[in-house]
Amino acid sequence: MNRILEFFGKSASSLSSVALKSILKKQICPFTKSRCFKVRKSQSEVSIGTCSVRYGKDNKNVLICPKRLLDKNQVFRDCIHLLTLHEPGNEFHVIPEISVPGGSIDFFLASVKKGKVKDFVAVEFQTMDTTGTVWPERQRLLAEKKIKAETSDTQSDKKFGMNWKMTAKTTLVQLHHKIETIEHLDKHLVLIVQNHLLHYMEREFCFDHLSRPGKTGDSMHIHSYSLDQSGSVFSLSLEDRFSTDADGIATCLGLAAEAKMELQAIVQELERKISDKSLMMLP
Repeated sequence: MNRILEFFGKSASSLSSVALKSILKKQICPFTKSRCFKVRKSQSEVSIGTCSVRYGKDNKNVLICPKRLLDKNQVFRDCIHLLTLHEPGNEFHVIPEISVPGGSIDFFLASVKKGKVKDFVAVEFQTMDTTGTVWPERQRLLAEKKIKAETSDTQSDKKFGMNWKMTAKTTLVQLHHKIETIEHLDKHLVLIVQNHLLHYMEREFCFDHLSRPGKTGDSMHIHSYSLDQSGSVFSLSLEDRFSTDADGIATCLGLAAEAKMELQAIVQELERKISDKSLMMLP
């Protein structure tokens, strides 16, 4: 049975009514430390708060919110080896949303010394797009915890599913547009996905030519994570790494595109956004 797995970053099944009421009042995403950005269209003041779900006959733990990938900065730590120009003493900064030809990059992991970017890795997040609506299942969770929820919601027969085909195809098309820019700059682009989506891509697209594990010299990298459970705690675990280049992504899709952007333009934009807030703390 499809169920909500994590609600505002907490195990849905382990939440007490008291804890759930507090979470609903604050509506804070623990991974961004700000209000959950997923709001209901008809009630913009209500954050939906669903991070992951248990889905399908084989009970997959499926991530449906990209912000969930920010947990403990683990996905960025796993990209540090691609900062080939990084030197001891440099700071690590995580900087969001820099525009490039073909769209924008979700994050850049930058090696910075005295406010100047010495190297960077582009990082894209992709979690599963759903079909239907998760809202009735969310409301049933509240009702189970003895929190008032509209009967019309809890009794709704509307269900949610996974849009595997569209998510995979859109992701690869967008990657193809962006990787040529990054490759032109002699840098790296890393796609962060969950293992279930990667397995679908491997079945439906041509992945045989990709290097496994990833090679540092390749411009395009794919890092696959599982969502593991230990008691009531869920955590991300790096499961697999692939790499290729712009031609390799084109081979996956049979597409061609051209996108170039000068290195200095990206570096200037990164340096403009460097701040105490972007500084990635390491233990």
